[in-house]
Amino acid sequence: MSQQNEKGNHYLLNNWKPENPAFWENKGKHIARRNLWISVACLLLAFCVWMLFSAVAVNLNKVGFHFTTDQLFLLTALPSLSGAILRVPYSFMVPIFGGRLWTVLSTVILIVPCVWLGIAVQNPATSFTTFIIIALLCGFAGANFASSMGNISFFFPKSRQGSALGINGGLGNLGVSVMQMAAPVVIFLPMFTFLGVHGVPQEDGSALYLANAAWIWAPLLLLATLAAFFGMNDIASSKASIAEQLPVLKRFHLWLLSLLYLATFGSFIGFSAGFAMLSKTQFPDVNILHLAFFGPLIGALARSAGGAISDRLGGIRVTLLNFVFMALFTALLFLTLPGSGAGSFIAFYIVFMGLFLTAGLGSGSTFQMIAVIFRQITLERVKLRGGSDEEAQREAVTDTAAALGFISAIGAVGGFFIPKAFGTSLAMTGSPVGAMKVFLVFYIACVFITWLVYGRKSQQK
Repeated sequence: MSQQNEKGNHYLLNNWKPENPAFWENKGKHIARRNLWISVACLLLAFCVWMLFSAVAVNLNKVGFHFTTDQLFLLTALPSLSGAILRVPYSFMVPIFGGRLWTVLSTVILIVPCVWLGIAVQNPATSFTTFIIIALLCGFAGANFASSMGNISFFFPKSRQGSALGINGGLGNLGVSVMQMAAPVVIFLPMFTFLGVHGVPQEDGSALYLANAAWIWAPLLLLATLAAFFGMNDIASSKASIAEQLPVLKRFHLWLLSLLYLATFGSFIGFSAGFAMLSKTQFPDVNILHLAFFGPLIGALARSAGGAISDRLGGIRVTLLNFVFMALFTALLFLTLPGSGAGSFIAFYIVFMGLFLTAGLGSGSTFQMIAVIFRQITLERVKLRGGSDEEAQREAVTDTAAALGFISAIGAVGGFFIPKAFGTSLAMTGSPVGAMKVFLVFYIACVFITWLVYGRKSQQK
C-alpha cells in the first residue's frame, strides 16, 4: 500500500483495511500507532487548555480580583459547556476534512485562549465578562476530544478498539492532571519576565506569576501542531459528508449510551473542574492545589485500563460493576463532609479518589461498549438490506466514528453541570450535599439502565 495517491498527497492512505490480519501485521499497525501517539500528544495538551480555569480560578482573587465563589465556580464550568456544544460539529469534521488536517487546525487555534488568558490575569481591571469569553474559548480544546476519538477509531480493527480508544482518551485526559500539577509550580517562577510579566506579592512573601499557567502551553501547542502536520495521515475511506453521518442520530442506542457516558466521563471532567474549588470551600485550611492533580491522574490512567479490561472481559460487564462502585463512593462522601459527616479531609480525599478512579474506568468501558455495539448494529442493518461486506464495513466505521463524537459531546456536559451544581448548592444551602444527592440518584439509575438494556445477552445488540 502506498501512502501517496494519484494527486501526490503523501499523507493520504488508500485501501486502509485494518480488519485484514496480514495487512494489519505487515503495515497497518505501525501507521496506526504513529497516528495514535501524535493524537495523544495533541489531545493531552488540549485537555490542559480545557481545564485551565480549574487552576487559574482558585488564584484569581490572590492577584487582585474580587469575584464571588459562585462566579469562580462558573468560570471553571463554562469551558465544559462550550466544549460540549462544540463537540457536536467537531464529531463530524474528520470525515469531511480528514484527521490530519483537522488535528492541525484544532490544535493550533488553542494558542489564542492561552495567550489571551495570560494577558487578562495581569490586569485586575479585566472584567468578569472578559473571563467568561476566554473560558468559553477554552471550550474549543474540549471539543477536540470528539474529533480525536473519531479519527483514531478509523485506524484500528474492532478487536483493538477498546485499547486504542482507551489509550487516546486516557492519556489525553492525563492533560488535566499534567496542567493541575504544573500550574501550581510555574506560577511561582519568573519564567516570562522578558515578556513583561510581573509577580504579584503574596502574604507569605512569595510572588505569583499567574500568567505562566496559561502561557506555558502556547509553545507546546505549536510543537504538537507541527508533529500532526508532518506525522499524521488521512484515510481515504473515512471521507463522508455530514448527510452520510447524520442518520446515526436516529439510533436509540446513541441516546442511551450518551446517558451512560455522561455518568462516567461527565463525572471525570466535572470533578476535575470543580474538585479544587469544592475542597477549598469545605476545608479552607488545606492547600488543595498541591493535591488536586492526583484525582485526574488516577482517572486518566484508569480510563486506559478500562478500555483494555473491557476488550478482555466485555465493556458491559465492566461498566455495570463500575456504576455500582460510583454509587457506593458517592454515598460514602456524605460521611466525610463538615456538617453532615465527620468533616475529615483525609477521608474526603480518599473517597473522592475512588470516584475519580471509577469515573475513569467507566469512561474507558463505556467507550468500548459504544464502539462494539455501533459496529454490530450497523453491520447487521447493511447486510439486512442486501449490502456487501465492504459496504457494511465502511458504514460501520463511519457510524461508529460519528457516534463516538456525538456521545462524547453529551458526556462533556457533566463538566459544566457538576461544578455548577456544587456552586448552586453552596449558594443556596451553604453545603454541596444537595448536588451530591442528585449525583447519587443518577448513578443508581445508570446501574439499572446498564443491566436492563445491555446486561442480558439477548439485548446486547
